[in-house]
Amino acid sequence: MRMEGKKRVRAEESDDGKKPQELDLSGMSLDSLPNPSINLGAIAKLDLSNNNLQCIPESLTARLLNLVVLDVHSNQLRALPNSIGCLSKMKALNVSGNLIESLPKTIEDCRALQELIANFNQLTKLPETLGFELTDLRKLAVNSNKLAFLPYSTSHMTSLRVLDARLNCLRSLPDGLENLIRLEVLNVGQNFHYLQSLPYAIGLLVSLVELDISYNSIGALPSSMGCMAKLRKFQAEGNPLVCPPMDVVEQGVESVRGYLSARMNGSDTAGSSPAKKNSWIKKLVKCGTFSGGMISSNISVGDENDGFLLSDYRSIDGLASPRYVGIFSPRRLFSPRRASPRK
Repeated sequence: MRMEGKKRVRAEESDDGKKPQELDLSGMSLDSLPNPSINLGAIAKLDLSNNNLQCIPESLTARLLNLVVLDVHSNQLRALPNSIGCLSKMKALNVSGNLIESLPKTIEDCRALQELIANFNQLTKLPETLGFELTDLRKLAVNSNKLAFLPYSTSHMTSLRVLDARLNCLRSLPDGLENLIRLEVLNVGQNFHYLQSLPYAIGLLVSLVELDISYNSIGALPSSMGCMAKLRKFQAEGNPLVCPPMDVVEQGVESVRGYLSARMNGSDTAGSSPAKKNSWIKKLVKCGTFSGGMISSNISVGDENDGFLLSDYRSIDGLASPRYVGIFSPRRLFSPRRASPRK
């Protein structure tokens, strides 16, 4: 074990007179964890980021019963301990910049979780039932992994505000996308030749403000997107779009919305059958997003205090981690991945 410097502990008085503590062991070149001399049950925030840790002891997480924030980004972790399910009060977890191939199913027991940040790992899948249990999750960031699909249960994360799944191998988006009525930011850009279409349900994301589908292989946008009244930022460069044409896209969101709304009002539905079109229009009318034209949605986004606990998320233009700037090189951005699609 290497340990440079001293551990940093900060305690603040809480309303009930107890002192929740923050233990900061970040950037200390640790390859294993020291035996803490403080009561682990009193720690509310634990920062182990920017070390060389290859594992987190099961016994450690099992004793962090009052932990609210756990930050282990930029280590050499290949897995998380199963005992992470004991962290029933945890609201924010950052495991970005590791070597994790899968998340333990016990993470579903962390039902207070509001932010799950797992960018820059080796994830090939997420637990299938993740969304059924983590219904309070507001931010799911899994960019720069190897995900081919998001689990169907993602559509049950009805509190979700931010979904960042760029730089993966996504072939499609999950069914039931219309359930994410509070989603404000959706980034599925840079899935290159894997992602070739968007579901018609995307038009029911009534709270969506930012949408990035750039650098995929999408040829046509669903006409339902003409109903996305709150959309203010739309990025679609790097796609072989013919509907709408790129000259329409380059004119901005209003032009795209107007073009697609006109198609929905008309007979051309970008390959959809009349029966399918009518069924979706009825759904849109029911949700108050479409009535022969576009009207504003009255759905509330939620609580007034929606600030994220971890501050590493920026606008979808930004980088997820300064440590991995190289992954955004021009070669990576403007060329399809060389790996052949998995069967």
